[in-house]
Formats: sequence, structure tokens, C-alpha cells
Amino acid sequence: MSVSVVTFGCRLNAFESEVIAREADRAGLTETIVINSCAVTNEAVAQARQSIRRLKREQPNARIVVTGCAAQTQARMFAGMAEVDRVVGNDEKMRFEAWRDARGAFDAAPAFGIAESEKVAVADIMAVTEMAPHLLEGFQKGLPRVFVQVQNGCDHRCTFCIIPYGRGNSRSVPMGAVVEQVRALVERGHAEIVLTGVDLTSYGADLPGAPKLGALTKQILRHVPELKRLRISSIDQIEVDRDLLDVIAGDERLMPHLHLSLQSGDDLILKRMKRRHSSADAVAFCAQVRRLRPDIAFGADIIAGFPTETEAMFARSQDMVEACGLTFLHVFPYSKRPGTPAAKMPQVKGDAIRERARRLRMTGEAALQRRLASEFGTTRQVLIESATQGRTEHFIPVAISGEAPGAVRALTIAGNDGARLTV
Repeated sequence: MSVSVVTFGCRLNAFESEVIAREADRAGLTETIVINSCAVTNEAVAQARQSIRRLKREQPNARIVVTGCAAQTQARMFAGMAEVDRVVGNDEKMRFEAWRDARGAFDAAPAFGIAESEKVAVADIMAVTEMAPHLLEGFQKGLPRVFVQVQNGCDHRCTFCIIPYGRGNSRSVPMGAVVEQVRALVERGHAEIVLTGVDLTSYGADLPGAPKLGALTKQILRHVPELKRLRISSIDQIEVDRDLLDVIAGDERLMPHLHLSLQSGDDLILKRMKRRHSSADAVAFCAQVRRLRPDIAFGADIIAGFPTETEAMFARSQDMVEACGLTFLHVFPYSKRPGTPAAKMPQVKGDAIRERARRLRMTGEAALQRRLASEFGTTRQVLIESATQGRTEHFIPVAISGEAPGAVRALTIAGNDGARLTV
């Protein structure tokens, strides 16, 4: 084997794993497994540790390198694992030099292994102020949908979130570089581009002139007319700018699907989370966008069981599903993250958190079923992803057969199987 990358967590990590694989291969690493970890919950960290142990049992001769957000925030813990040969920081993982240095350390290591003190290659992520674009020549070759990283890090400090300490402060890729990446990917035959980042709607604040996400989307759509479909990943609705609203309303190539960082439907909980919106703000935003683009589909992140949350407060989160007209829910049972302010607040009992998460997922499932049923008889522009599945403009999966991946087809919806639309 040469290098294999095991990815946990978000779409951004998935993109970065492609960069890691390329740079580690360029550095000449062999017999190496890279764990690109996630720190968003305790469970995500535990899953990474379990995978490390399992992979070492299965491939005892392989070197194990851990990187990602959990490695950045808990480097010493991973370095203390006997199975781990190196811990690489979240900024370092994107650089050829880090993988060249890892190979040098491995080549120089004696047969009994590397000392724990020599395993860690993790710098201060808060000192990172710039972001280089990463264009992957063979990125997801043959796939119709690919991701372009335009932003990293976060300047906000939500009380439940450890991610800024894993990703650093917000920084952006210059607009011209993003447009060039998109153009290159479209020329290679990719039909749909997804813009991704940690705090996507903070895009541009660190760049000259402070362009916003709306200006970036306008530049992409103006300068890459061959692009069939553009998506934006999870956004903080309170930061959406006028230009982005204009694009949502006026350009059908921007897909009518937005995933919102709502987190709660209760105003006191939102304040304790240190969020910058109220429940009324969220409802008003969804109503405004729906007026601009009536067929829009909304998804949202919601946390169940945040510290001090009562049953009445939780009920307001459930009510948000209908009030905002949500279709897709990403439910997070609250996870206590050491070092965050929320970890010091009065905690909700674990069984109550799990029960609320279950109920919220049921509410979300009912909303999804209503949307699937409402699609009967409509004609949708479906991006063919594989021999058996495509996605509508609204990111709803469609069961298909006999279509070539990468094509966009107008298909009439005949029903659904409970999970996907059928034609």
C-alpha cells in the first residue's frame, strides 16, 4: 500500500483528504494510513480512536498519522496512543512540507518506534492568517459534483463549539483564485460545484475590499457561464448579504437548497449559545427567501439537549421545523466539549438528550416525507450521480436507471419509496 486516508466529519474534511492524499503521495510516503479526524462531538473523537486501534490490528506494518480538528485540539492525547506514529496539525496537513517531514521522521526512526515527544507536528492554528487555494487535478475524477474550499476557520465563539480552536480564525481564498478553480473543474466535465467552508457566510472579511459571499457567487456565475449548477454549503443566515439574495432570486444555476445553522428555536438558549440571531430572525429569513425563490428547500442543524434546555425550550426547536418550512434536519445531541463555556453550564441528563434527539429526528422525518409526497407529478432537473441515483435541484435523491453520470435530465416524479423520489 502507499497512502490511504480515512475521513471523519464534514464536507470540508472530505475535500481536504483529497489534498492530503496528493501531498503525502508526492512526499513519497508508503504504508501509511492517515486519519483525518473531527472534533465536533466526543463521539467523533472516540470513533477516530477506535478506528486507529482497529486499523493497526488489521495492518500492523502500516504507519498511522492523525490529523484534522481532533488532532489539532487534542494532539497530546493522540500522541500518547501506542498505535500513532505522528500527529499533524490542521494547517500543516495541507502542505507538502509536513508530509515530507513525516517521511523523514519515519525513515530515521529506529525499529522500536518514535518517541512521543517527537510525534507532534502541530503549530498554533490561531497564528494562521492566510489561505492558499488547492486545485486538485484529478479531484474526484468522473464525479458530477465536486467541492471547492473558499474559506476556513471561524471568528465567532459559540459556547458549545470547539471548532475555532481546531480551525483557527476566518480566512478566505481570493475571488480570482476561486473563479479559476471553478473554471478548471468545469472544463474537466464536472457539472455541479459546491462552495464549502467552516463559516461560509463570513467569506471575504479578511480580503482587500472585504467582498462577501454574494459577490463571490456573482463572479463565479458571470465568469464561468458553462457551469451548470452551483451550490453553497451550510450558512449562517444572519450573515447573508444582499448580493446573495439577488443571486438566489435571479439565477437558476444557483440551486434552490440552503442548509442553515439554526441550532435552536428558543431565544434564551440561542443567547446562551452566543448565537447572533433570534428565532424570529430565522423565521423571517426563511419567509424572505421563499418569497424570492418559492420552491426553495431548507435544511438545518439543530442541537438537542443544550445545557439548561427545558422541555418547553426544546418544544420551540421542534416548532421551528414547521415555522421555517424545513425539509432536511441534521440533529446533534448536545456533546460536552472540554474547554468550551457550555461545558460549565448546568447539563441536561444524557437520557433526556438522547430522547429529545430521537423526537426531533422523528419530526424531521415527517417533514421530509411531506416534501417527498409533494413532489409527485413535478418535473425536476436531476443531476445523475451514478447508475442508480440522481439529485434534484433541491438535493432530494432520485432513484434512476439507465442514465449516464454527469448528465442533467428533466425527469417527471412518479412517487417515492420513503427515502428517494422515483420516476
